[in-house]
Amino acid sequence: VQLQASGGGLVQAGGSLTLSCVASGRTLMIFDFGWFRQVPGKEREFVAAIRWTKGIVEMEDSVKGRFTISRDIDKKTVSLQMNSLKLEDTAVYYCAADLFRAAEIATSPHMYDYWGQGTQVTVSS
Repeated sequence: VQLQASGGGLVQAGGSLTLSCVASGRTLMIFDFGWFRQVPGKEREFVAAIRWTKGIVEMEDSVKGRFTISRDIDKKTVSLQMNSLKLEDTAVYYCAADLFRAAEIATSPHMYDYWGQGTQVTVSS
């Protein structure tokens, strides 16, 4: 499975950005699809995830009501719509695919098998 992330950039606080991640290869094996973010010196942290087939989502508390994760199975794309961006949302954002079938949506980065290259999101004041 290969993942290609795009859509990052520079935005003012309160603004919006949409990140996209296109999957290729053995995409039928994907069970969960997640977005994570990381700032220098910190652990990679969970942002949002979606169960590929059923569309069930899991969101990190700080982004609930501001971010939306969605998927287009035909286009093999997962999007992260980010609204009302805050300075603390500044990070490198990564998409990831989990191939392991589990009852709960995977929220730990250690549970994900494939990763995109990361896209920088910078929120300015």
